[in-house]
Amino acid sequence: MNLKDQIKNIERPFVIAGPCSAETEEQVLKICQDIAALGSIHMLRAGIWKPRTRPNSFEGVGSEALPWLIKAGEVTGLPVITEVANKEHVEAALKAGFKNLWIGARTTVNPFTVQEIAEALAGSDVTVMIKNPVNPDLQLWLGAFERFEKEGINDLLAIHRGFSFYNHAKYRNVPNWEIPIALKENRPDIPIICDPSHIGGTRELLMPISQKAMDLNFDGLMIETHPNPAEAWSDAKQQVTAEGLEKILDSLVLRSQQLDQNVLNVIEDMREKVLSLDDHLFELLGERMKISEEIGQLKRENNITILQHEHWKKVIAARLSKSDDFNLTERFVRQIMDAIHQESIRHQTRVMNPDKN
Repeated sequence: MNLKDQIKNIERPFVIAGPCSAETEEQVLKICQDIAALGSIHMLRAGIWKPRTRPNSFEGVGSEALPWLIKAGEVTGLPVITEVANKEHVEAALKAGFKNLWIGARTTVNPFTVQEIAEALAGSDVTVMIKNPVNPDLQLWLGAFERFEKEGINDLLAIHRGFSFYNHAKYRNVPNWEIPIALKENRPDIPIICDPSHIGGTRELLMPISQKAMDLNFDGLMIETHPNPAEAWSDAKQQVTAEGLEKILDSLVLRSQQLDQNVLNVIEDMREKVLSLDDHLFELLGERMKISEEIGQLKRENNITILQHEHWKKVIAARLSKSDDFNLTERFVRQIMDAIHQESIRHQTRVMNPDKN
């Protein structure tokens, strides 16, 4: 049975843990044995080649470290996994005995490289986990799975590690949970592992992100674990000790998808009310767009531009100021208003330029 099918029969979460980078053989064996002793870990990880943003950063030990992780797997009896980013990595990992590989976010973003790796793995009996691309592009992520499937690699899992966002106040990589949810809608057969280490970027965020992933029914977690995180050669702030990992896992609240019939009946009644409200919302939006078209007609007759920037600024400011009154976040209100505004512009454009539609 392949790993994808095994996970369906494992009590959540399926946990992958190990250091961000393999630094020394002693370090790899020490942390992997500490992790295995917890008894609740399913797979060991370590970065052998590290795709770094800046050239002077630690870029991994390289092929020399492959046997260290293989040995750790033999000593602990746990399967091991590492990242590959090109054909040469694939060949070295397979030669060393790896049966599990992951494709990093910086690799997934490049279809040429994904195709190269897929072709290098063709005919291999391996499990491949694919991280989301660094940019929030669902189609690019889906395309990566399809490239491996075309080469006969079907034991595939997804890893959600968040998306790059310049200078975000909270996250290292913004989770954008709607994208892995959309992946699940498109590919319900593919298990999803959450990587809270890369989403949060700090130890303090590991627990809340892990809990959110479990609440969204993710299948597992990949958490970077190091014997001495403060001295780690890469990503020191986001790694925990084996004891820290145990605390996170012990603190998780795991909720079931199975509902008592009485509870389900109450929820179904509430869902019907929500559907009715949704219908009303769309009716109102349709009426709003009719008025937008009338405004567009007046603008056309009087040769006025569609976008009235000062008016739009006032509208946005007024709506944001009332977000608390409706128990809505400013971010949500802004997203809704931006979407409504773009749809209004589309309607007015159609009215003002009838010959160009």
